[in-house]
Amino acid sequence: MTEELKQVADQVTANIINCTKEILTSDEAARYMGISKSYLYKLTMRQQIPHFKPMGKMCYFNRQELEAWLQSNRVSTDIEITDRAIDYCQKGGAK
Repeated sequence: MTEELKQVADQVTANIINCTKEILTSDEAARYMGISKSYLYKLTMRQQIPHFKPMGKMCYFNRQELEAWLQSNRVSTDIEITDRAIDYCQKGGAK
């Protein structure tokens, strides 16, 4: 039981550090976003995610930029789409 508590405490500490650090390594960024390292690598190679390579090899990520990227492709709810359609129809549609 003591070993399990230590593992939980270590994991909580790691999560707190990742949430307060401004610059993350690839391992930390993947863990922070809940994706695999291989998928993160694929995103960086396709230049689909903001990252830094100051020494040309290792990738680093700005935590705030990752959060913005994660929230960049919001999907509207059915209610929002319906409300926009009603507004569009009430205003006479495209003219």
